[in-house]
Amino acid sequence: MKISKIFLYDELSVPELKVDELCKFIQNTFSVPVEKRKNIFSLANEDTAHKLASCRIFNTKKPFESHSPARKEIEFELASFYDSKKTENIVMYDGFEFQRIVSELVSDYEATLDKLHIVFTNKLTCTYDDSDYRYHGRAVICSNPAIISTTGIVEAPAKPRGYYLEIISNVVQGVNVDTLKKKYQGTYLEYNDKRFSTISEGYLLQAIFYYLTGEAFCDSRECRLNNAHWQSDLLYSQLEIGRLCEKHQKALEQLVALT
Repeated sequence: MKISKIFLYDELSVPELKVDELCKFIQNTFSVPVEKRKNIFSLANEDTAHKLASCRIFNTKKPFESHSPARKEIEFELASFYDSKKTENIVMYDGFEFQRIVSELVSDYEATLDKLHIVFTNKLTCTYDDSDYRYHGRAVICSNPAIISTTGIVEAPAKPRGYYLEIISNVVQGVNVDTLKKKYQGTYLEYNDKRFSTISEGYLLQAIFYYLTGEAFCDSRECRLNNAHWQSDLLYSQLEIGRLCEKHQKALEQLVALT
């Protein structure tokens, strides 16, 4: 698969996401022209809002069931098109349904196999796992368009085990958890984290590698294609290592040679 151009869609609710620099990162890595686009939902309307509200997840232990949204849910989605600030209550969306809806916003002229669209969104995309019969948050849905959930980057990889144990203990005891969060600060990615853009590079690599090769992830923590299930692994692979493993570096060089 040869890509002639990549379109990268911004997410204004995450100012730490330096999309201009990410465009340069992609272009320098893959030697492919990259065009920055504004938020994909700036092209949306009430019909899109209805479809998004319909793919919300309410039962995390059952496969996807289309939801008949209330008017207030549709209005919530409509409002998010114009003000995409993160809300306190995280809404879960079926990732594959979400990707299908987003694909309808891409013009037919640009929806060709040689053009890859990568969309950043603050909406939490999830997929149902048949191995444990429940939904899991996902940071990336690899396809075209590919979806990278900024909320998923924060919420999907698990925080340190000790963090959860102490949170439960403090809540039971009625202790304020802010002090605990400060104790673990830096061991996981947070919203408005200055490390956000660098870590997003790894998810861009995963989305592009998948589209070019059919494989997105690497089992090794020593590679930026590692599909991190823990925040500690995410920070290690993307920040401490910050490069591809030998196998995938060679694969990248072969891909670039074909462009």
